[in-house]
Amino acid sequence: MKFTITQEQLLRPLQTVGGIVERRSVYPILSNFLFRLTPSTLSIIGSDTELEMIMHLNIDNAEPGETTLPARKLIDICRALPAGAPVEIAVKEGRAVIRSGRSRFTLATLPASEFPELKEPELSLELSLKQGQIKQLIDKTAFSMAHQDVRYFLNGICLEIGGGQMRSVATDGHRLALCTLKDGISTDGNEDHRIIIPRKAVMELARLVDDSDQEVKLQIGDSHIRFLFEESDTVFSSKLVDGQYPDYLQVIPTGNPNELVADREQLLSTLKRTSILSNEKFRSVRLVLGPDGNMLRVVAHNQEQEEAEEELEVQYQGDELEIAFNVHYLIDVLQAVEGSEVRILFGDANSSCLVVEELEAFDCRYVIMPMRL
Repeated sequence: MKFTITQEQLLRPLQTVGGIVERRSVYPILSNFLFRLTPSTLSIIGSDTELEMIMHLNIDNAEPGETTLPARKLIDICRALPAGAPVEIAVKEGRAVIRSGRSRFTLATLPASEFPELKEPELSLELSLKQGQIKQLIDKTAFSMAHQDVRYFLNGICLEIGGGQMRSVATDGHRLALCTLKDGISTDGNEDHRIIIPRKAVMELARLVDDSDQEVKLQIGDSHIRFLFEESDTVFSSKLVDGQYPDYLQVIPTGNPNELVADREQLLSTLKRTSILSNEKFRSVRLVLGPDGNMLRVVAHNQEQEEAEEELEVQYQGDELEIAFNVHYLIDVLQAVEGSEVRILFGDANSSCLVVEELEAFDCRYVIMPMRL
């Protein structure tokens, strides 16, 4: 196995695929890239047995073969070489020799046969989306995913597809984010689909997509999902979470009579300032709304009896209300919402609030549970 490539051509795919490679694993093979070479194509593959990423590169005059190379060492070597420098990699008898200019590196390899590749999914659905649409569905909901929750099915995003729409949902049991791509989704069947994409796959996918209109093909099977980025010749696959996502529609409040409309940036800045003196453990702030309808008072205090208070002009229609929330949950939502204004619907002091965002192509709902005063 032998090929030559420039430093720039090699470094970008190494860094992209390296995002899913384990730095420290009980299985040494999982800390390696799989290199698969044909006379005209180099495939670089990374896997942690749950996720897999493949990038294909065009190569001239290569000597075919396959092997695995230590990922972090290879990335560090390639990063340290001069930009644009030619890099030759040759593998023989279990050793890889990397040459560039006057530099020479010898790396140990592991057999390609030991590398755990994901099986081809048996497809139940195939569709295409724009990268920007995928990015919106992730950005609007991913912050509400649970992290290492014993309810494993919450450690990811639920994706629902049907009726010409796609919806992403995430919740950690204290807050919920829901984003619906309203139309333009064409599938090869009439059956509705609901899957759970694990947290690590969501975070890795967020790294791959941008705001462009470039098409991405989604292939969904019973236990896997695959994203094909034709523009960059990249394939990203993930196992799905085997679980039943909760009926989230039950926790979305309806008929909340008290409505607050505020300048989003001003409210966000107010919450960030008052949170400085919030309780370090509970991070709670109180929102106090009076019947006059034009002033919101935000109050925070901590165990040292310190207190922060700030008033903000708003538009409010409803009853007198005092309610507490985890300030970080509010900040996360305000950072996800677009536009100059934010609309929040309240019930009473013991009921969840609902933040409503209506965009041209998306409808978003954010639910935050209150804290005890």
